Amino acid sequence: MTSPVRQLFGTDGIRGIAGEFPLTLESTFLIGRALGHDLAKNAKQLRVVIGQDTRESSHWIADRVLAGLASAGVESHSAGVITTPGVAYLARARGYGAGVVISASHNPWTDNGIKVFSGDGYKLPDAREAAIEEEIFSQLKEAAVDSVNPIASLPGEAELRREYIDWLSQNVKADLRGLRVLVDCANGAAAAEVPELFKLCGVKTEFLNASPDGKNINEACGALHPETLARAISERPGEFDLGITFDGDADRALFSDSLGQVVNGDAVLLLTAREMLARNALLGSTIVATTMSNMGLEIALRNSGIRMLRANVGDKYVLEEMMKTGAALGGEQSGHIIFRDGDATTGDGLLTALRVMEVMAHRGQPLHELVSDLKVFPQTIQNVRVKEKIPFARVPLVQSAIAAAERELDGNGRVVVRYSGTEALARVMVEAEDAAKMKTLTNQIAQAIRQSLGA
Repeated sequence: MTSPVRQLFGTDGIRGIAGEFPLTLESTFLIGRALGHDLAKNAKQLRVVIGQDTRESSHWIADRVLAGLASAGVESHSAGVITTPGVAYLARARGYGAGVVISASHNPWTDNGIKVFSGDGYKLPDAREAAIEEEIFSQLKEAAVDSVNPIASLPGEAELRREYIDWLSQNVKADLRGLRVLVDCANGAAAAEVPELFKLCGVKTEFLNASPDGKNINEACGALHPETLARAISERPGEFDLGITFDGDADRALFSDSLGQVVNGDAVLLLTAREMLARNALLGSTIVATTMSNMGLEIALRNSGIRMLRANVGDKYVLEEMMKTGAALGGEQSGHIIFRDGDATTGDGLLTALRVMEVMAHRGQPLHELVSDLKVFPQTIQNVRVKEKIPFARVPLVQSAIAAAERELDGNGRVVVRYSGTEALARVMVEAEDAAKMKTLTNQIAQAIRQSLGA
């Protein structure tokens, strides 16, 4: 059965430039109202918890969404600045009808977005997103709503954030007090929770980029720029056991080892999969990764007796495959890691950080030793801006370039060409043992896309 066609919702909610459609004063109000009507039909409770990241626009977008929800008779509670997985947790733990997050994750500060979780803590099904969209477009044709008086801004309820932090700290099953950690908060939502969380866990912590000003979120820092953290670690040899870097809404985390080497989501999957297998928590000895995960991960897992399945890119699709197969662990190279051996329902950078530190504490080994057998095939990704997202199967020049690359690799590498779920980009990934060949093939496919679809 094919999913309904959605024009506003991508793989991670609604996203765009703040102030432009679909994030205008009018459309954000309508999104709130349409969500309220959806809850009236599908949820047991007409109550919503809302949170936001540190972008300059998050405040007014949250206010407009709240006004729309109120117009539909929905009661709202604000957690203020909080991570995306924090809202997902609260929606489930407190029995809300939905959780709403105002964030554009790793995007620039000029962008923003609206993510919605249902009352069970999972992202809304495609069919519900499509129904919400249909109502939004229908209302846009009828009348402008800019004149609607917004409700007063809700103050962030500190006890909501505290509940989430307490839940995370109670999940820790190892003594982390000996670890010395440098944390890059990306000037985003992590800055609101990580200091208190790591203090509760006894972790000795120093912080980078933990002073949000509304415009510096993700700016040359965070999980989008893990080299910033790695460089800071390497410049202070022997001072830190680990570096942790989050994206703007902290639903993902990347790492640096004590030597100043970036450790991505593939390595995190490897070390946590082995730990879960050792304690009989890795159901079916299987994990779910994506088409972007390196062949080296698949080989290292196989050598440990662990099977790796591949889902489409997007934590939503990883979770779908996990639920279908019963896998307890899944994730992406970008640092979205999902643990289903507890109460988590989505990727959580803070939980991922705790789990990595737990493995280090249990094993008594530094991070670089724990993943030393992960032999990474050279991999490159090239982004090409496109004017429209036509399926590649309908673009002969692109299909021909992909087929030629796959013949050239002859099984000793992979080609993945896909569209971004949140931006007007085509992403070309080529993986090969030969780095020169990898770059040549990537350029050839990217050029074919530019010629056929380039903006």
